[in-house]
Amino acid sequence: MGLFGFLKGKKEVTLGAPVKGACIPICEVNDPTFAEEILGKGMAIKPADGRITAPVDGIVSTLFPTGHALGMTTEDGIEILIHVGLDTVQLEGQYFRPAVKAQQKVKKGELLLEADLDEIRKAGYDTVIPVIICNSEELSSLHCNTQGEVNAGEEIITYSK
Repeated sequence: MGLFGFLKGKKEVTLGAPVKGACIPICEVNDPTFAEEILGKGMAIKPADGRITAPVDGIVSTLFPTGHALGMTTEDGIEILIHVGLDTVQLEGQYFRPAVKAQQKVKKGELLLEADLDEIRKAGYDTVIPVIICNSEELSSLHCNTQGEVNAGEEIITYSK
């Protein structure tokens, strides 16, 4: 079996950034639900634009009626939450344009939704985008990029089950 034989079968999966921007640790998000990892482990991005794309191939498992957040499920059963802004559910869908429907299959890089970040900021909301692995307790390893600038699609999270 060799020294590292126990690692066989553990496939590492990479999630791409759903948006261009600056990576920050989840603990720096100004919302305790995200910062204290109540919904799961992850990271956040201070977005440079409002084009939110699929971080990985999967299914849009949940699309909130307000368009401010969505859930994806990967082929290996990992549940990802992408939440555009803090408390933006209160905007009741204003400034959000979903490009997908619930239960739709998507490929990495495909447009999920567009958000008018300037208008969201003018309305007084933080536009930070938490990217959370909701079932992170099922993972054997998880690494998040928590610093530097990324383009949409560039690696932000790697994990293995």
